Amino acid sequence: MASKTPAAESAAAERTTQRYEPWLGAIIASLAGGIAMGIFLLVLSPDALTTVIPALYGQQGAVAGWIVHLFNSAVLGLVFAAIVSLTSLRRYTDSESATIGLGAAYGVVLWVITGSIVLPLWLQAVGVAGAPAVPTFALPSLVWHLAYGVVLGAVYRYVITL
Repeated sequence: MASKTPAAESAAAERTTQRYEPWLGAIIASLAGGIAMGIFLLVLSPDALTTVIPALYGQQGAVAGWIVHLFNSAVLGLVFAAIVSLTSLRRYTDSESATIGLGAAYGVVLWVITGSIVLPLWLQAVGVAGAPAVPTFALPSLVWHLAYGVVLGAVYRYVITL
């Protein structure tokens, strides 16, 4: 009977302890984060979800807003997984609190880049009346993006490990 090499045993152990591949875990986690952020949006700024977000793609209404928001959440979750799994940050995914911290930091980065710069520029580019100025560092938007990042980090850690 052939014995397994240490590398083969390590690979087998990793397959048994990893629930999902990082990209699939990122999609699951980012949809959870997107739902959490969407709930904050519905409560604190319903027009953002029903008018502003769907306007990015020339759409309107709550259903379109949720679809656009969750699509963007999934894409940005894949970026999070790529950054975390393909860099030295991967070592922090062994800790629940560190992964949540990575998610929170990512939420802040998203607030600065997407929420405060890209969103207003995009709204101006598609001709939305009353589009905010660039940059727009709105505190409620920071709260929404932090909710996304914290849930993303927590769920990502959960779905990729036991």
